[in-house]
Amino acid sequence: MAASSGAFAQGKVLKFIPEADLRSLDPIWTTAYITRNHGYMVYDVLFATDANFRIQPQMVDKWEVSKDQLTWTFTLRDGLKFHDGAPVRSADCIASIERWAKRDVFGQKLAEMTESWSAVNDKTFRLKLKKPFPYVLDALGKPSSNVPFIMPERIAKTDAFTQITDPTGSGPFKMVKEQWVPGSKVVYVKNTDYVPRKEPPSWGAGGKVVKVDRVEWIYIPDSATAAAALNNGEVDWWQQIPPDLIPVVAKNKDIKVDNTDPLGSIGLLRFNHLQPPFNNVKLRQAVLAVLDQKDYAIAIAGDPKNGKPCPSFFTCGTPLANNAGSEALTGKRDFDKAKQLVKEAGYKGEKIILMTATDQPIVHAQALVTQELLRKIGLNVELAASDWGTLITRRSSKEPVEKGGWSVFHTWFVGPDITSPALNSPLRGAGEKSWFGWPTDAKLEELRDAWFAAPTPAEQKKIAEEMQKRAFETVPYIPTAQFIVPTAYRTNLSGVIVSPVTFLWNVEKK
Repeated sequence: MAASSGAFAQGKVLKFIPEADLRSLDPIWTTAYITRNHGYMVYDVLFATDANFRIQPQMVDKWEVSKDQLTWTFTLRDGLKFHDGAPVRSADCIASIERWAKRDVFGQKLAEMTESWSAVNDKTFRLKLKKPFPYVLDALGKPSSNVPFIMPERIAKTDAFTQITDPTGSGPFKMVKEQWVPGSKVVYVKNTDYVPRKEPPSWGAGGKVVKVDRVEWIYIPDSATAAAALNNGEVDWWQQIPPDLIPVVAKNKDIKVDNTDPLGSIGLLRFNHLQPPFNNVKLRQAVLAVLDQKDYAIAIAGDPKNGKPCPSFFTCGTPLANNAGSEALTGKRDFDKAKQLVKEAGYKGEKIILMTATDQPIVHAQALVTQELLRKIGLNVELAASDWGTLITRRSSKEPVEKGGWSVFHTWFVGPDITSPALNSPLRGAGEKSWFGWPTDAKLEELRDAWFAAPTPAEQKKIAEEMQKRAFETVPYIPTAQFIVPTAYRTNLSGVIVSPVTFLWNVEKK
C-alpha cells in the first residue's frame, strides 16, 4: 500500500488508547463505533454535520436541486485522490453510496426514494428521485454509524453483507496495514496528499488538518494498565475512561479529564427477535416490567452527575424526546407481573445467551445488571463473555444459541444517532433489513414512513410519540440510561474537537 513509504519516518507520534480492538475494517458492514472511527481516519465524506447540526459540504464543492425537487446534481471539489494515487471520481461516489444504502437505516430510505444515480462526468454526478425527499443532505451528511464514506469503486462494488479488507480511502490518514496487529495496535500515517477544506473544523465538517505524522492506536483491554500508561506518559490520550479510574488520573496535573460528548450516549438492551425465547413479545415485556434505568445509569457512569434515566426512544434533550408510553419504564418495577408474563410466554427454562464484552466497560457494566435481573424473573441466563471485537462479529449470527447464536446483548449509541426515526437503527421493524436483532413490526415501519412524509415538525413530533408508544408495546429494544463517558489526555495535546465522535485531526502534540 502507498502508506508504507512513510511508515517508518516517525516524526510526531500520537499514541491513543481506543475504546475497543479494531477487528472489522468495514464501516458499512458493522455499526461498531471503533470501525466508524477507523472510517473517519481513512475515508472522507460528501457532506458532514457541524456542531450546530447543520449539513456542510465536505468532498462536494457545489450542488444544485431542480425546480421540481427531483434532480440533485453534485460536483466534487478539486484535489481529491485516493491513497493509491487514483483521483476520486463520480463512479466511486455512486458505488459507495449505493453500497451504504443497502445497510444503513437512513440510506435504505434514500434508496427507496431513488430513481437512479448517474455520472455526468468524472467530477459531477446526479441523483434522480421518484418523488421529492427533503432529507437527501441529512442522509449523505449523517455523522455516525453507518457513515456514507467514499471508497474506490473497485472496493465499493463488494457485496454490502461481505466485509471489505482493503482500507484505501481518500481521507486525512492512511492505514499502514502491514503494521496492524489485531488485539494490539493499529498504525496510521498522515496523508500528505490530502487537501483539507479552508473552513475551521466543527464536528466532522470543515478542514481536516492533520498536525502529527503518525497515530498509533494501542489497544489496552485492562483499565488499570491503561491508566498507568496514561499517567506515565507512555500514551497521550485515553478515549474512554471508566468512572472508577477518573480519580486516579485526575490528580495528575499533566492530564486533562474532559467531556467531549455534549449530548451524551444512550445505553440499550437488544433482543434477538428471530430466535426463542425473545421472539415472544411477552418475554420482552417481562424484562421491560422490571428494568430500572437508575441501576444502569449508576452501573455505567458511577456518578449521578454523569448518568441519568432517559425513558424515551429518542435522545433526551432533543426535539423528538417525549413521554408517550414511558410509564412502562418509569412506573413501579413489577416482578410479579414479569413472572406472570414469563409464564404466559410458555418459557420452559431454555438457555438464554447474554453476550458481554469484558474489555468494554459500558457494555459489561450493563450486562452484569441484566444477568441478575433475568435470573430474578426465573430465566436461565448464561453470560457469554468475550472481547468487543468478538461480540460485534457474533451478533451478526442469526443461528440458534446452540449453533453459536445469541439471545440478548448490550450496546450504546451516541446521542445524535437516535434523535429521530430517520437515524434510529434499532427502532426499525423491517425484519431481515433491520439492525442486529432483526425485529419485524409493520406498524412501526408504517409510522416511520408517515414521519418522513409529515409536512410539519409538529406532525412529526406526534408521529414520533406514536412510534414510541408502539415501541413500548412491542419492545424492539429497551433504552437503559443516558450517560457521558469522559475522555482523558495529556496536557501537551491541544486542538481536541468537542464532538460525539472522536476525531484525530486538528490535534497538536507539543
